[in-house]
Amino acid sequence: MTGYALPIKRLIKELGRLPGIGEKTATRLATHILRLPIDDARRLADSILEVKQKIRLCSVCFNLAEGEHCDICTDASRDREVICVVEEPDSLIAIEDSGSFRGIYHVLHGVLAPLDGIGPEHLRLQAFVDRVRREGVKEIILATNPSVQGESTALLITRLVKDMAIKVSRIALGVPVGGDLKYIDRMTLAKSLEYRRGM
Repeated sequence: MTGYALPIKRLIKELGRLPGIGEKTATRLATHILRLPIDDARRLADSILEVKQKIRLCSVCFNLAEGEHCDICTDASRDREVICVVEEPDSLIAIEDSGSFRGIYHVLHGVLAPLDGIGPEHLRLQAFVDRVRREGVKEIILATNPSVQGESTALLITRLVKDMAIKVSRIALGVPVGGDLKYIDRMTLAKSLEYRRGM
């Protein structure tokens, strides 16, 4: 970063702290911001501050919300008997964008990762179990990622609700639509065979 004035270096450093942003990308973003008209730069800064000041976690499902409850929890048309458990709010958004789910959600804000010091007490698991007991949920869909941590978290949730009369299902894993088998990794192919269905 030699040759840049100190304020630009600071901006590059701060942008570089964002996930997935390396020094080169941070530098490109910083120079782009530098070229913006002052009003555009102010709008960007204001939107960052607004998000930090106004966005909180929904008190019911822990999705991101502007008020006490998120839009999904306040939507009376949602099926409250089916609850989908996701790792993060961006997973919830991906499922919503598919347009195929009309139930409600529970956001864990992470997965079990003992090597990183993340145990059950760091996730929203107790709130989830309490909610399932309280709200008359009939089906739980586990939509954690198909990673070791995601699978471990799904298994733990299954154990936590095993004494309740609730259907527990897991999102399907396997070959993506439009995928070519010769390019699919071994683990994905194994899961595709394991979770095959009748025709």
